[in-house]
Amino acid sequence: MPLTVTPLTLGTSGLGRGTEPGSPEEEQAIATAIDLLTSSHGFVDTSNNYAGGRSEAVLGLAIDRIGAGSAGKVISKVDCEPDTGVFDRDRVLRSFDETTARLGVQRLPLLHLHDPYTVTFDEAMGPQGAVAGLIELRDSGRVDAIGVAAAPVPLMARYVATGVFDAVLIHNRFTLVDQSAATVFADARQRGMVVFNAAPFGSGLLVTGARGSALYNYSPAPADLLAWVERLEGVCAAHAVPLAAVALQYSLRSPLVDSTVVGVARPGRRAQSDELVDTPIPDALWAEVDALGPAPSPIDDSRYA
Repeated sequence: MPLTVTPLTLGTSGLGRGTEPGSPEEEQAIATAIDLLTSSHGFVDTSNNYAGGRSEAVLGLAIDRIGAGSAGKVISKVDCEPDTGVFDRDRVLRSFDETTARLGVQRLPLLHLHDPYTVTFDEAMGPQGAVAGLIELRDSGRVDAIGVAAAPVPLMARYVATGVFDAVLIHNRFTLVDQSAATVFADARQRGMVVFNAAPFGSGLLVTGARGSALYNYSPAPADLLAWVERLEGVCAAHAVPLAAVALQYSLRSPLVDSTVVGVARPGRRAQSDELVDTPIPDALWAEVDALGPAPSPIDDSRYA
């Protein structure tokens, strides 16, 4: 079944983190989840291991309150066994069962293979490997589509090239700073796959700007990258446009990307994302960004080649 996506997909990796069942903090998380599920955006993205399972649990509570009609907006990911790292066909089926139990649903529109780093590519693609479990779920009708979601570009290129998947999600590799996922996205589009681009803000740097503690790809940004972002901030300021709006719309305007995944864990963040989408950006700004030259990306995926 073809996937119908909207320009934004709402990510929930931090939803419910640290909350206890029945607590005021959980209630706030449920309110955030209800806002996501009733928004105009097509999908809400979660995973078996997000917030130790609390992301899916909170979404399940929200679905229970607003009705099962919202359940079709949730897409998720299977993860390895947290204690052992086992990631085979049987683990995929267990992970799916854990997810659907938390969400209170029987099926999902899309299920990704998530961060398959505890097994080799050959193991994942083997007869009893994780991908076999995903194919089994799709063939049985329990999921409409299957995808692969991770980061290292050489590894993701191998998974996309199998032709097995309906969708791909890569994070931190298609931003104002680093465009290394472009070739994989182009291949995926040629294969008719749906392309999700996650972490358009580079895990924080392209929102906060060049602060000393700013993160890119979940690690402290090096000095040369901070200096490049300072110049980028100058371009944005000259046009009175927020840096975050430019970072988000860089992904939204790309013909390689079907949907951009933005994380929403707290009240108000979804509305802030919508404001960034609607921020007018003059064409001249993009030319000035290009004139800055390539950013010194700190990402090195060579060990996956």
